[in-house]
Amino acid sequence: MRVIVTGGAGFIGSAVCRHFVDDLQYDVVVVDKITYAGNLASLAPVESSQHYAFEQHDICDAEAVKSIFDKYQPDAVVHLAAESHVDRSISGSDVFVKTNVLGTFTLLEAARRYLHSERKKSAPEFRFIHVSTDEVYGSLGETGLFTETTAYDPSSPYSATKASSDHLAKAWHRTYGLPVIVSNCSNNYGPYHFPEKLIPLVILNALDRKQLPVYGDGSNVRDWLYVEDHARALGVILAKGQPGETYNIGGRNERQNIEVVRQICTWMDRLRPADSSHHDLITFVTDRPGHDHRYAIDATKLENELGWRAQETFETGIEKTVRWYLDRSDWWKPLRDRVYGGERLGLVKA
Repeated sequence: MRVIVTGGAGFIGSAVCRHFVDDLQYDVVVVDKITYAGNLASLAPVESSQHYAFEQHDICDAEAVKSIFDKYQPDAVVHLAAESHVDRSISGSDVFVKTNVLGTFTLLEAARRYLHSERKKSAPEFRFIHVSTDEVYGSLGETGLFTETTAYDPSSPYSATKASSDHLAKAWHRTYGLPVIVSNCSNNYGPYHFPEKLIPLVILNALDRKQLPVYGDGSNVRDWLYVEDHARALGVILAKGQPGETYNIGGRNERQNIEVVRQICTWMDRLRPADSSHHDLITFVTDRPGHDHRYAIDATKLENELGWRAQETFETGIEKTVRWYLDRSDWWKPLRDRVYGGERLGLVKA
């Protein structure tokens, strides 16, 4: 199996690559532009493998994408390349439209033409896995779960562009017969997560004894999925999923944001005790615009039809995550010093 993984130097993408190379012994071709969120250090565990190749290209570059298909003759594409931080989409939406919408279109067209070329792989065996988010569904009330048939209702420029790319992927299946499978995942966390996101930001701010910002009153709820469980799910979908289907991937770990922050503080108090508790650093800040209140995934279809189960609870996963960041300053310190120092993002520009 030879798989092109777009965005393979990112947080989820690198976890997928490590799983595919180390555990499944797939040949993996990483295609990544290497933006601020792409980090080749996340691929260091597999970069010396004979099953690994890297191509630095923008997925919006149609000629480059075509040349990669021609060169590697893939059996599948796992498409993860996307601008993904909601806060950044609020203050700079243009790059989200380009990468998430136009980039996905470029890949879909390249795959379609590849399957119709003389050098094509057999279309029934080829797979295009389009990896998306539960944020396309909008916000839930106090009860209920997102299913694969939940109507789309995106709230942010990020989720709107991901919804657009989902629709493109499904249309390319229905119109052109491209063997597309769409997955929608809940909030990921774990090792190698760029420190702009909530969990790594809180860990590193706590380590530096800085304020721990919590939006609003902290009551917003997310369903947390350990990134290595997500990588395993995508491996299962690639092997067993049916073209034209959508599979929701969730950890069944709903937590309020304030609960997440407090649990991190408790682990920091245990592992890096200071003169005062890390809980004292929690600070409530003005909520971000269009902040969805609650996400929760119903992963029953994936669990029952394909046999996947999340292995990590939030309690086991957050402990592993905190310990990883405390042990791996070699990975995050260069980012913290030179790329993103923890400042607030997502402020609306005039």
